[in-house]
Amino acid sequence: MSEPVPPPPAAAPAPPTQRLLGGFALDLLVAITVVVGGTFAAMMVWGAWRVQAVMRELGGSTDAVAIGQALGEPGVLAQMLAAILGMSAAAALLYFWRRPAGTAERQRSLQAARQRGTWGWALGAGVLVFAGSSLSGWLISLGGADPVPSNLALVDEAARRWPLFLVLFAVVLAPLYEELLFRRVLFGRFLEAGRPWLGLVLSSVAFALMHEVPGLSANPPLAVVQLLAVYAFMGGVFAWLYWRTGTLWAPIAAHALNNALALLVHGFG
Repeated sequence: MSEPVPPPPAAAPAPPTQRLLGGFALDLLVAITVVVGGTFAAMMVWGAWRVQAVMRELGGSTDAVAIGQALGEPGVLAQMLAAILGMSAAAALLYFWRRPAGTAERQRSLQAARQRGTWGWALGAGVLVFAGSSLSGWLISLGGADPVPSNLALVDEAARRWPLFLVLFAVVLAPLYEELLFRRVLFGRFLEAGRPWLGLVLSSVAFALMHEVPGLSANPPLAVVQLLAVYAFMGGVFAWLYWRTGTLWAPIAAHALNNALALLVHGFG
């Protein structure tokens, strides 16, 4: 028989909502800055490497016009590595700087992870999110809209050229750093303060906007709204799962399962 998870210690008096929102806004600002900066730095490194490679291909030529024409765009591998660098740097910085876990929290998380029911909830949440997003897409398509996620072209190309790295990226790395950032850091601030529902809504909206930025794709407005709703639903389920189980490993597992199912159906189907 599994041991019961001990309750968390008595919470300190809840901070004012204004302070909570201010901390949340600062976390978001830092995350956006680090993601943009990390991605830009990765692209600069790629550009420098690519310039050197093109110069060698051109026999050492320093003709800027010829180099610019041969330079090309960052490939799928470079884009995925840039995404990993930017997002993982933001998640790690905010976790260690703003909301590091103490010994007691880590112990509670490990105890919760040992509970058989935790993984039942994770399995159910992962399947629910995948089924809900698939059903939503099908219903919207019946109305004539055809929402296309912004990362679909990237996933399709990676599935053809770098399938193993795509699996590593989508099923292992992305769930780890996204759950650390959106659930442990952003949602966790409100959960600890006794305002979980407010945190669930705000962190889920942030999660949705990170995946589908309005105006940056060719999707019509209805399709953008549908995609944002699907991503917000995903974020809400994962936040609730973290709240319900008491361990971040549960939403990480559910997130990984959802992504794996999506790859099987769409990426490698």
